[in-house]
Order: sequence, then structure tokens, then C-alpha cells
Amino acid sequence: MRFQRAVFLVMASCMILGVPAHLQSQNPSKADPVARFDGPAELPRVYVSSSLSDTPAPGRVRLVPSGANLQNAIDDAKCGDTLKLQAGATFSGKFHLPKKACDDAHWIIIRSSAPDDALPPEGTRITPCYAGVASLPGRPDFNCTSPKNVLAKIVFDDKGDSGPFVFSSGANHYRLMGLEITRAVPEVHVRHLIAPDEPAGTADHLIFDRIWLHGTPTDETKDGLHLSGVTYAAIVDSYISDLHCIAGQGSCTDAQAVNGGTGDFPGGPYKIVNNFLEASGQSILFGGAGGTATPADIEIRHNHLFKPLIWKMGAPGFVASYTGKPYIVKNHFELKNAQRVLFEGNLLENVWGGFTQTGFSILLTPANQGGHCAECRVTDITIRYNLVRHVASALEIANRPSDKGTPSSEGGRYSIHDLLVDDIDGEAYSGFGSFAIIISNEPPLKSVHIDHVTAFPQKALLSLMNRGPKIEDFQVSNSIFSAGSREIASSGGGPTNCAVGNGDPESTLKNCFSNAAFSNNLIIGGSGGWPPGNVVVKDGKDAGFREFKNGRNGDYHLCRGKDDGVNCAKPSPALAKSTDGKAIGADIDGIEKAIAGIN
Repeated sequence: MRFQRAVFLVMASCMILGVPAHLQSQNPSKADPVARFDGPAELPRVYVSSSLSDTPAPGRVRLVPSGANLQNAIDDAKCGDTLKLQAGATFSGKFHLPKKACDDAHWIIIRSSAPDDALPPEGTRITPCYAGVASLPGRPDFNCTSPKNVLAKIVFDDKGDSGPFVFSSGANHYRLMGLEITRAVPEVHVRHLIAPDEPAGTADHLIFDRIWLHGTPTDETKDGLHLSGVTYAAIVDSYISDLHCIAGQGSCTDAQAVNGGTGDFPGGPYKIVNNFLEASGQSILFGGAGGTATPADIEIRHNHLFKPLIWKMGAPGFVASYTGKPYIVKNHFELKNAQRVLFEGNLLENVWGGFTQTGFSILLTPANQGGHCAECRVTDITIRYNLVRHVASALEIANRPSDKGTPSSEGGRYSIHDLLVDDIDGEAYSGFGSFAIIISNEPPLKSVHIDHVTAFPQKALLSLMNRGPKIEDFQVSNSIFSAGSREIASSGGGPTNCAVGNGDPESTLKNCFSNAAFSNNLIIGGSGGWPPGNVVVKDGKDAGFREFKNGRNGDYHLCRGKDDGVNCAKPSPALAKSTDGKAIGADIDGIEKAIAGIN
């Protein structure tokens, strides 16, 4: 079937996004097995096709005017029909999308009645400007010169639970497009704005295209799009905002823009491309509850994962919840149950510690949550060509024991490369000030490759905890790091932790890892005792950046000579020093191309 087929290149819409050819997602053929992997990580095997041409609706087109019964219109729609909801109108209620005998040639499209040229073209992100909102406090500028409401508004007007859209079990082949989807009743908890029917609902072949999905500025809305039990789904070119859980007095602890990976039904493939994703907990989370199935083949590209600083207590313009309490802030991107994930060309911005978290941006932490997911795993994860900025710490890679004593199934085969982390500040963002914390318990962590990274931690380059067998196949190569005041150090755990009492980085690495490859890196400010094959320089000026700025908002292109700028008296010592003949550090030009147009 056309929608399910594996595609060899991302559709032409990717070119509108500014994604360079060498970063376009691929599903390589079996004839080229090497290209199916990025380092130790297997790439997704299947990619979702989400363009309008991939979701034909050749049936009748029906206008649903303001005041009409939207549920009746949905129930009456046949496979292949298009429902055009009157632009600017509001439809209030909880709407169930039923199971129908649709197929890849006969989708049901529910969209605004506005003409196509009134919406941004495919491949271009929608913003609240298209709902007549010129700006939102604390968010990036929409560049909205003439706000006009061309969306149809769908509002959940009940006092709790989930809505306004619920997919009945077995619902399939629906495309939602050009809609504003939100909630209305103040001072109540809303769980999911869009989700399959629970407790055991499934759905497949769902596209969410150019929608504004949001909560309200001071209420508790747990999440936007819930994908557990959903297969073949995409959210593209959309804007998700104001999802948050209230500290102390709320009904939830983790709010997400997109989540899934729980329950007993298969999940994936998923496509999450070119969206603004804002939530106090995590912009994206897979896992975190009980289940027996692991979602697979997840493409996450060219998104802006964001938290407004006005949610941070003490910040100018601080916005509290209706209770007066702040929101529970955690991370940007977290995986507790997922496999074959491509996380590429994303911008992750603003995260700080507090409550139960300490301001890490990216977490890879397989979890048998509550003892109800022994099959949960996080494997084959590729993280490449991303920019992280304004965070307390960058990475947490942790295989932790279950709180019920039974470990998760597996965690490992991670490829992390061409990552730039700018402005790691443990003091300003209430955290550790580390590049990465590495924890291996049960199951043992294996096959973590970190390559061509540029990052400037204040406190620790690596914080380690392992009280079991040495970690196998761990590599850190071709990267530029600030050593931090603690360099490579223990993250706690007492005298049985491998990182306690070793004295210097080389000894700690030998004690914690089995034949770790830590080489061809440039270390800024290291005190000595690093493994052979690394370059240690005194400060950022000696590293040879065009402009260092103490690791905050600098220009991290490497100097090749005086023509590169006033700070480039001589070539950088990082040039042509890597194992692959490239310059040490992240591919700054590649990252800039990959995230072009996100903000």
C-alpha cells in the first residue's frame, strides 16, 4: 500500500525546509547494508509518506458551516470524502472519529474551508498567526505582518478527561489539516487533546498537518498528541504550545507535546517533522508507563523543541499557573521505550532544573516503569546534526534498575554525532553543568559512540556511575570539549562506583570501560592525565574558534588563517586531526543547514 511503503528519499517538501541533501532521511535498500546503519545504530526501516498526494480523497467535498453538528458530519463521511469546516468558526465538544473501511486510496480529510493558498504551503510550518494571533509572550517571533484567522477552531468544552478529538478503536486513514485544536473550561485538568480511545484503543494511518494544538496559558493540559496504540502516523508543519503540569497542586507531573510508547499494541512508524513543540515536561517522550510493545521506526527532524523562559521562576515576565504555582519543567527529548529512532536537524532550546529533574536536554533511559514494562528498551538511536542551547546539562544516558527490582530489556547502540551544545550553565539553569552523565546498571549499557561533538560544560565533561561489569564499546572521538572543573568524575553512588578515587581521566576511563576509545579530541582547559591521542589546550582562544565567548553564543567555526576573522591569528589545532580526516568538532556548517529556518 502506498502509505506504508518504504521511501528512499524524503519528499520534495523537505527542500522547502532547507534540509540539505546529505541530511535527507533515507531507507536504504538491502543491497547496501552499511548505509542502513549510522555507527552502531540501525536507522529506521520504514518512513511515513505524509504529503497530500499520498493521502488521496477522491470523494465528495462537504462544507460544514458554523453551528452545524460536526459529529454528525464525521459520522456521515464516507472514505474518500473531505469535510471543509468553515474557516473562523468554532466547533465545541468531544468528537469521536470512528472506524471505517478506508484504505490508502480513500482517506477522510477534515480541514479548514480556507483555500490552500490561504494556508502556508506544504513543508512550511503554521503558526498562531493563521489563527489571527500576532505573537505569544516569550516565544520566538512568528514574523507575522498581517494576522488573519483562516483556521477552523475545535474546542473541548468538558471538565476533564481527553478531547476534543478521540479516535475510536480501529479508526484509520484520517488527515486533520488547517485546524486550531484546544480546550476551554478553565482550572481543570485535561489529559490528552488528541488520542485513541482508552483504555485499549488503536488507530492507524493518521496525518496531522499544519495544525495549532494548544492548551491555555495558566491551566493544566497534560499532552497534545498521544500516539500509544497508533501505527503509521505523522505530525508535520504544526505548532504545539502551552502544555504543562502544575507543581505541588496539579494532577500530573509530565506534560508532553507528543508522546507514546506505552501499552500493549504496536507503535510506529512515526514522522515528526518541522514542528514547534513546547511542553513543560518533555517536547517528545516515548515510554514512561507500563506496556509490552516497543514503538519502532521513528523519524524526528527539523523541529524546534522549546520552553519559554517566562515559565522559570524569577525570570522577567514569569507566568504562573492559575494556582500561583510554577510548572514542572523536565527535559526536551526523552526515550524510555523506543527503537530505531532518527533524531536529526532539531533545535533544542531552554531547559532548567527543579522538582525531580536537573535540566538535562536529551535523555536515553530505558525504564521498566513501575515494574510494568520489562520489555521496554531504548536501542538503535541516531542523534545527529542538532543544536542544543541554554541548558543546565546536555545528555543523560542511563540504564537504571527498575523501582520494582526487574530491569528493562535493553539499552544501547547509540550514535551521537555532529552535535553542538552552546551555553551549558549549571548555575543559571539550576543543574549540574555537565556534558553527559553515563550510568550503567541493569541491563548493562553497551555501544555508545559520541563523535564530532562541540560542547562547553562548566563542571564535568562526563559524570560516571557503574557498579557492575565494565561498559563495552564506548567511544568518544573527534570532538571539542571544555574539560570542566571536574573533568571526568563520579556521579555518586559510593565507593563501589567505578569512577571513585581514580585520580585522572585516563585512569577513570580504564576503570569504568572495557577498552574505551577516547581519542582525537581537543580538550579545553584540561589539567592533564588524558589518554594519548588527544590535544589539550589552555583556553578557547587556543582552540582556534572564530569567536569563543566562553562557550556562550560564539562562532564555533574553526580558524584556518587570518582571513577567517580578527581572532584567527593562526590555524586551529583541531584542523585535520580527526580519525576520518575532517576537522575535530561538530560540522558547524552541516548543523546550520540542517536547522535553517527553524527559528
